[in-house]
Amino acid sequence: MAIQGRAVRTRGALVRAAAAEFDEAGYEGARLSHISELAACSMGALTFHFPAKAALADAVEEEGLAITKALVDRLCEGRAPGLEAVIGLTVGLVGLLEDDLVVRSSVRLARERPGGVGRWVEVWLPAVRDQLGQAYEGGPSARVEEVRQTVADMVVYLLAGAESQVRAGSGGSSSVTRTVAERLERIWRLALAGVLFDEF
Repeated sequence: MAIQGRAVRTRGALVRAAAAEFDEAGYEGARLSHISELAACSMGALTFHFPAKAALADAVEEEGLAITKALVDRLCEGRAPGLEAVIGLTVGLVGLLEDDLVVRSSVRLARERPGGVGRWVEVWLPAVRDQLGQAYEGGPSARVEEVRQTVADMVVYLLAGAESQVRAGSGGSSSVTRTVAERLERIWRLALAGVLFDEF
């Protein structure tokens, strides 16, 4: 039992170390020797758990996608559908990009490895579309679908831009330092104020 527990800890350490290396160097630039060093384990232990770099990248992607799915499920559960739910979801996803190294690494891997285990966008975009479908329910069907698709596209672009800002470490030019998630929420509020003619 102690051996099994040690193996689980070693595997977890390797996934976290790999996430750090992939996040920093990308898939092509990542070195297994550096990952084993970061995880404080031998190359033999690394190749026992992950016989190739692709298997290690798959494990990082799978964990990042699982973390993301858990957040999406939690944020959508019991929440009234609509634009507020979409805002909460996008801000939460950006918070993950800022705070969770495994998620951030899995997003980079999904972008750099077309043959990877999954795409990060595919974990949350169906929930966004569902929330938007319910938000615009009751309008003319052709117009509803057009608006729903356009707003879903906007969310994809906003999150891609937010990831870029997280990677750049940009604090923005504001005198008050804000996280990327906080700045995204302000962007949403301004967009809604412009679209709905409400006060910002």
